[in-house]
Amino acid sequence: MTSRRAFMTSAAGLFGAAAVSRAATASLPEAPVATDAAMQPPRPPSAGRPYHPVVTLNGWSLPFRMNNGVKEFHLVAEPVVREFAPGMNANLWGYNGQSPGPTIECVEGDRVRIFVTNRLPEHTTIHWHGILLPCGMDGVGGLTQPQIQPGKTFVYEFEMKKSGTFMYHPHADEMVQMAMGMMGFLIVHPRNPNFMKVDRDFVFLLNAFDIEPGSRTPKINTMLDFNLWAWNSRVFPGIDHFVCRTGDRVRIRFGNLTMTNHPIHMHGYDFEVTCTDGGWVPKAARWPEVTVDVAVGQMRAFVFDAIYPGDWAIHCHKSHHTMNAMGHDVPTMIGVDHREVVHRIQRLVPDYMVMGERGMADMGEMEMPLPENTLPMMTGRGQFGPIEMGGMFSVVKVRDGLAPDDYRDPGWFRYPPGTVAYEYTGNPPAPARVGQPPADKRTLTARKPRNGHRGH
Repeated sequence: MTSRRAFMTSAAGLFGAAAVSRAATASLPEAPVATDAAMQPPRPPSAGRPYHPVVTLNGWSLPFRMNNGVKEFHLVAEPVVREFAPGMNANLWGYNGQSPGPTIECVEGDRVRIFVTNRLPEHTTIHWHGILLPCGMDGVGGLTQPQIQPGKTFVYEFEMKKSGTFMYHPHADEMVQMAMGMMGFLIVHPRNPNFMKVDRDFVFLLNAFDIEPGSRTPKINTMLDFNLWAWNSRVFPGIDHFVCRTGDRVRIRFGNLTMTNHPIHMHGYDFEVTCTDGGWVPKAARWPEVTVDVAVGQMRAFVFDAIYPGDWAIHCHKSHHTMNAMGHDVPTMIGVDHREVVHRIQRLVPDYMVMGERGMADMGEMEMPLPENTLPMMTGRGQFGPIEMGGMFSVVKVRDGLAPDDYRDPGWFRYPPGTVAYEYTGNPPAPARVGQPPADKRTLTARKPRNGHRGH
């Protein structure tokens, strides 16, 4: 991660979202930039109130500076290039070099000052989704503030009145700017560091894109037919794993800025939903779940105790959301014999492959030519073969003996002997027909035809 100096160094040309003192805006804090999709390890705060930092999948948290008791952050809205998974990059819009932008972390009771510099080709704003703040800081262009024009910097300043799980995104030309990837996480930690304390705290945003195979820029007018369903603008196998130490108390937080709901399902565990964008859920109001649905514009957080070692899948349970670059006009060819026509087509197109005559599982094992900068629909391999997933899918890896701050991929799980499903090689039993007696007890009954008709 590299650091970029402020674009503007004096108060001249600064336009606050609401009034702030001239002294407060005399100089801008630095705007750090991250240009790759590597997850940055969590770093404890360098100043201010203590908190346990979160881990952003394929992302990082924005550094801050203290200025007379105020936490100051600097976001830069700008075009970025984001790697969705190895083999595919996209031209997006984001913040500080990435989409989504860096996670902002602070503490309940903190006063924050957030400088927002616009390096986009059009105006923008930022709305602080779920935060209780003065109306003039709410970030709705035209309603609560003037738009931030290209090249300008605005200042937002408010106090964090409550802790919880929140996000930020534009409230200007939303259809374009959010479809291009402009969003980020905002975490407000409890003032009491022991309240809702966990050992590992993961965060990610759900977003979706429509990028034609072979192209790099999202189609911004798409309403529902997206072909790349992502967590933090990454698709499997490019999404970070959730690495946990056996015995850890683990929280997973996520927000939905797509155009549909997502039932997020985790294998191997049940959990409790403990937080929404409205706040913490009282203990008496929680219930055990293995799948939690998150609607558009909502945030959810659930907690579990990592007591079962293994490699546990976590994914959206809408089946098309665990595939990449899905086409919407592919006919169903199951049961159709392609053999003769395939030979003829391959004389003209040597690399032609049959698709779908036995289902789509073959696509996970075979490789077919694809346009440049395009991912296969199903990809990623585990220790037993193709995983046949893409999109919104990752793995919760629970391991013994990890250090408290170790988030490195530990590799695939080593299964104890006798704990893996195996093939049965014995003789199959004779099929039994429901409702029929055994063959040696069946009887035949002859019926005499009536009214001259023959029996059958």
